[in-house]
Amino acid sequence: MDSQMIQVHTGSRETVQDITGECAEFARSASGGGDGLLHVFVPHATAGVVLIELGSGSDSDLLAALADLLPADDRWRHAHGSRGHGRSHVLPAFVAPYATVPVLGGRLALGTWQSIALVDVNTDNPDRRVRLSFLAG
Repeated sequence: MDSQMIQVHTGSRETVQDITGECAEFARSASGGGDGLLHVFVPHATAGVVLIELGSGSDSDLLAALADLLPADDRWRHAHGSRGHGRSHVLPAFVAPYATVPVLGGRLALGTWQSIALVDVNTDNPDRRVRLSFLAG
């Protein structure tokens, strides 16, 4: 298995950030043009990974849905950091901290409109790490 950590700057706003390019480059390099699986994992208790269409409003729709489901208010028992921070710790129960994508001939086997994105609603932590791992087939 080949593995690499990438750094992602998410800033101080809730975001759905495209990491498809970094994932594709790693898969191409690690696979040597072969087949296998790319596993994407965010080792943070307050972020997740999604396969989603980006650039069509779906990323904003996802953030709006998460705001409805997990409001940034004072209801959370886990209450340090910014207002509503506790919801960030519940996020991984709804948006998994990992995704696995097939790699065929060194290329991600994503659907036509699929991208790989990091979901981060924790405005207290502007920098994230994402572990990319390739398992040869």
